[in-house]
Formats: sequence, C-alpha cells, structure tokens
Amino acid sequence: MGAYAVSGPEPLLARPPAPARGPGFAGRRGRLRRLRRNPMAMAGGAIVAFLIFLALAAPWITPVPYDRPSFGEAWQFPSAAHWLGTDAIGRDLYTRVVYGARVSLTVGFVAQAIALAVGLPLGLAAGVLGGRTDFLVMRAVDTLTAFPQLLFALLVMVLLGPGLGNILLAISFHAWIPICRLSRAQCLREREREYVEAARAQGAGEVSIVTRHVLPNILAPIIVAVTLGIPQAIFTEAALSFLGLGVRAPTPSWGQMVGEGVNNIRYYWHLALFPSLMIAVTMAGFTLLGDGVRDVLDPRATKT
Repeated sequence: MGAYAVSGPEPLLARPPAPARGPGFAGRRGRLRRLRRNPMAMAGGAIVAFLIFLALAAPWITPVPYDRPSFGEAWQFPSAAHWLGTDAIGRDLYTRVVYGARVSLTVGFVAQAIALAVGLPLGLAAGVLGGRTDFLVMRAVDTLTAFPQLLFALLVMVLLGPGLGNILLAISFHAWIPICRLSRAQCLREREREYVEAARAQGAGEVSIVTRHVLPNILAPIIVAVTLGIPQAIFTEAALSFLGLGVRAPTPSWGQMVGEGVNNIRYYWHLALFPSLMIAVTMAGFTLLGDGVRDVLDPRATKT
C-alpha cells in the first residue's frame, strides 16, 4: 500500500522583521521639527540664506562691475540711478556691498572649516590618548589663549601682509582653540560611559571606539561651536579690513568700506552706514541661527 501524501496548509515561513528606523531617525526628524518651530532660528536661517544668495548671484543682480570707477558720478547720495550711492571715485556702492558678502562668507565658512579640521583631531587625540599628548596639546592651547583673537590676527597680518589667504590663515591660527578644548572635554566625558566600556569589552580598539562611538555622540556641541564661530570670524575680518590689513583693493570688503567712509561720515553718511548695517545683519543672522541650532542639538547647554 503506497504512502499517501497528506495535504494541508503549508507552514508559514519565518520572515525577517522589517528594519526599524531606530531612535536616530526619529531623533533627526524631531530636531528638524523643533528647529522649524524656533522663530529666532528660522529668522537667522532666512538671513543667512539671503546672504548666500547675494554672494552667489552677485554678477547677475548688480548693474556694473564692482571695480569700475566713474569720476563724474563720485560722492553721490542714494538715488534711483545708484540705490546706495557712490564712493569717492564713483563706484556703485550697492554693487560693492553685494560683492562684499562673498568675502565675508568665504572668510566665515573657510576659516571655521580649517579650525574644525585642526581642532577636532587634536582635541580627540588629547582626550583619548592622554598623557604626554594631552599635555602638549593643552599647553599649546593655553599659550595661544593668552592672546586675544583680534590682537593675534592683527600680529599675523602685520607679519604676512594683506590678502584674503593671509586673513584665513590669521583667523584659523586662533579659531581652532575653542573647538579643540570642547572636543577634548566632550571626549573625556564620553569615554567613561557604559557604551564605551561595552565596546572595549568586545575587543574594539581605541580608533574604532573614537570614530564609531565617541565622535557621533559629541558632534552636536561641536556643530554649535562651529556655527557660532562663523560670525566671530566675519567680525575679525571686518576689523582687519577696517584697519587696512584685510583684502587687497579693489576687492570689496564691508570692513574696508567702513574704513574708507568713516572719515566723511558727518556728510557722506551712506558710505559707512550701509556696509556697517550689512556687518550687523550678518552677525545677527549667524548668531540667531547658532542659538537655534544649540537649542535643538544641545538642549543641555540651555539648562545650565
């Protein structure tokens, strides 16, 4: 008698569970939601976006080149022909103000990028390795901290001479210090946490622990520090240009224009007013954006 196959419902195959998005995904969405609900941060972001638009679209939204003089139209006040007036040699002030955004934003972003590239590795090395490495890094930090940033940048510019590249170098020499100190302090705190001890127990090396565990958990305050460092770099560039140690003429810079117009401010008030307003608006925009990012990414800083 042959064996009969028993028909019946096939057993359900075990399907792997759908991958969960995890708290990191939800956390990112929650941060973006809180950032949108922060009116000060949104105002700062709108100002920064407008400044970036000016810098990128400068050739298309200005009537004449920024270095074209017109001696017959010198010292003109704001009018329909020249929205912000003209300077001592007839250059359109609106055009020079718009192009000045390029210098300020370049200095702010590039200087902080260099500071991050230098300060973050040194701070992590000091926090993880400790010992002699920590001693050498912190002594260098203490030595440079004794000099105010503007005074130190002024000394560097006197030695190197004016120019955009030298400005970036002068500001970056000092701008990496806050990032280095912050990353070291955060690393010292995080390396004693339970998840780091668990990674060590599983045989993870120090480099793997830093790159895969410690660094992602300390990025929030570092991003905040970089965001708030951008207006400081812009203000330093404006101060150096005001003193005649900034970018070389005829490249426009807001600080340079303020320095040129301040001698005639009692009558030709527009020459120094509009560049000063742009400096103030830029500082306010980045500061508001940085405060909003801090409230979202590092809420513990607002509670202390």
